[in-house]
Amino acid sequence: MKNAYKFIGKTVPIHDVSQKVSGHLKYACDMELAGMVHAKLITSEWAHARIVSIDTSEAEAMEGVLEVVTFASAPDVLYNSHVWYAGYTSVEDERIFTDTPRHVGDRIGAVIATKKSIAEEAEKKIKIEYEVLPANTDPLQVREQGGSVFKKTIEAGDYEALDDSAYLEYEDRFQTQKIHHAAMEPHVCVAAPQMDGGLTVWTPCQVAFQVRLLVAKVLDMPINDIRVIKTTMGGSFGGKGQPVLEQVTAFLAKHIARPVKLVMSRKEAILGTRTRNAVYGNVKTKVKRDGQIMGRYIDLTVDAGAYFTNADAVAMAMGKKSFRMYRVPHQTYHVESVLTHTPIGGAARGYGSPQVHAITEIHMDRIARRLDMDPAQLRLKNLVHPYDKDPVGGPDLGDARVIDCVKRGCEVFDWETRRQNKVTDGRYIKAVGMACATHGNGYFDAFQDYLTLYMRLDEDGHILLNAGFHDQGCGTITSMKQIVGEVLNLPLENIRIPEVDTQMSPFDSAGTQASRVTYVCGKGAMLASEELKSIFTEKISKVYKTPVKQIRLTGGKVILNGDTEMSYGEAVAKIQMVLNEDISTTFKYKSISNPAVYAVNFAEVEIDTCTGLVRVTDVLAVHDIGQAINRGFVEGQIQGAIQMGIGFALTEEIEVAGNGQVKGDTFAKYHVVNAPDMPLVKVELIEAPDAQGPFGAKSVGEISACAIAPAIVNAIEHALNIELDALPATPERILKALKKGK
Repeated sequence: MKNAYKFIGKTVPIHDVSQKVSGHLKYACDMELAGMVHAKLITSEWAHARIVSIDTSEAEAMEGVLEVVTFASAPDVLYNSHVWYAGYTSVEDERIFTDTPRHVGDRIGAVIATKKSIAEEAEKKIKIEYEVLPANTDPLQVREQGGSVFKKTIEAGDYEALDDSAYLEYEDRFQTQKIHHAAMEPHVCVAAPQMDGGLTVWTPCQVAFQVRLLVAKVLDMPINDIRVIKTTMGGSFGGKGQPVLEQVTAFLAKHIARPVKLVMSRKEAILGTRTRNAVYGNVKTKVKRDGQIMGRYIDLTVDAGAYFTNADAVAMAMGKKSFRMYRVPHQTYHVESVLTHTPIGGAARGYGSPQVHAITEIHMDRIARRLDMDPAQLRLKNLVHPYDKDPVGGPDLGDARVIDCVKRGCEVFDWETRRQNKVTDGRYIKAVGMACATHGNGYFDAFQDYLTLYMRLDEDGHILLNAGFHDQGCGTITSMKQIVGEVLNLPLENIRIPEVDTQMSPFDSAGTQASRVTYVCGKGAMLASEELKSIFTEKISKVYKTPVKQIRLTGGKVILNGDTEMSYGEAVAKIQMVLNEDISTTFKYKSISNPAVYAVNFAEVEIDTCTGLVRVTDVLAVHDIGQAINRGFVEGQIQGAIQMGIGFALTEEIEVAGNGQVKGDTFAKYHVVNAPDMPLVKVELIEAPDAQGPFGAKSVGEISACAIAPAIVNAIEHALNIELDALPATPERILKALKKGK
């Protein structure tokens, strides 16, 4: 029997919806400060080069141009923008500005002018002489030549020791591409020097305390002289997870002693921020004839791009997830990351899961085809069970319900019938495919994962919850209000939760990363609320000399002994008068678990066999979510993720030529899926509450983007009886595979 919650599981509109739809909400791009000037980046037109000379005279002669700043006058401090807490060490190879660009779009300097238009015009007048150097753009070639910057092997059992004669062995190669996050809001930052010698940075970031740490390092300033205020965000999906502009803008503001705004164009963002890492995979699997998997060998090459950033972290994340979906007695995961003269890799929704699941789940379908098995049945035979252990020593999987997801999905999608019956209408073929995926809920047992929350109940009966919350536009603040409101039985409009301001907010170790917000931060909010509730009722008991068990809190009202009634505010005021105390708590919460979370996607595609064009016509997404906090938000996350996943599967690619020039550097050439091309996306939730999640909740934001691409490719391959070798499944690749199969 499900709990009868007041707010949990309900659809509640996002807290700032009225401001957004009316256009009153201000983003960083809208900010105007007294004396503010504008910056325009100077970026490299070559993928690998050495700057011989820069002539800035014509630009500096323009009216309104204040200064042209280059690597010559910028801090020569090496850093890694992936590092998010003190003590975390990684390869430091990036500078604010460089004289040896490593990719097209690499930062060389900036123009500072009184107007944005003037800065943009001045940048065009700067003459740069380059010594062009050889560009390495082929990750496999770099690896073959011994250029790997990170290597790791993870093993459970011994794949090589398996008797080859006893099993069937299947092998596939597949690669995934670099993609752009395509958030509506461009990358932007505003920074301003303060009278006390400090700096304030306004940014739509994912980890404000990381920004503070990095800016302080680069500018050699005390951490508390840097104030970072997280602004309203118009989307990130991981693209704003690493500081890209913040350290640059802060330096320029300090350098010129005036507020500075820096906004990237879409082209600059595609070339010069972060991408989803391209991954090249080779997978071998040994199976019994009945489909039971006995061993698997995964060998991946990760393209980190021009700088190290998270080359090791994303490689390890893929490895850990590869052990948490199927029961494989003998598995080896080997990965090598390489640097190339291409746009930089970084966090992107799913953090390695979309790549590793595309490679392995397409391989799974091919195994099923070779065994003449139904792909769903092959998976059901091998998927993990609730409370399985992680075979390589990671956190326990928890109440893993991926089998339930497959079974529910097969039933709702009418899988068996639709799988067996391809629909052919002349040159068009319709068919279905499916795929599974797994992800996590934070950093427990891997990295720092904790936060501090300050909570106060005031004299008007309103709550203030102050913590390091970052809302990416997905409803974090509203979800936290629902958690607080459920515990304290208080109307949501009586709860105030600001976003992070490093000078005002308690410390949070990781911000919005690793799908930790609901599971970790939400649990912290829940426990803090329970502690505040306990403090409140104990003080009411003391003031009114009433046993705690005779006190009931409901809808912002205190009821004593079943009849005496007062508002929360009246009770607080009385406590202040009698006890000379307030109602507040400072609560510290550290993550204590990281169960796996699962998704199974079913997709129908329609393929034009003459042109190779693919249209996704139907999607069912089934999720093991524990408990939905806000059902509408959950469905919205999944539907948005499906849109991203369709693009990953069919259209999106940052294509890099052999000389490092990027072909898909604008939306005219980089093709996202638009509303008219979207199918109806149906959502099914498996709600088996997790013991450690807030009200049983687990994550959904990243896992929702991880299974759809392989489901689509599996449907295409099933429809046409072909095997593709890479994403995206463009018409050209499909027609090539059809021709090869004839």
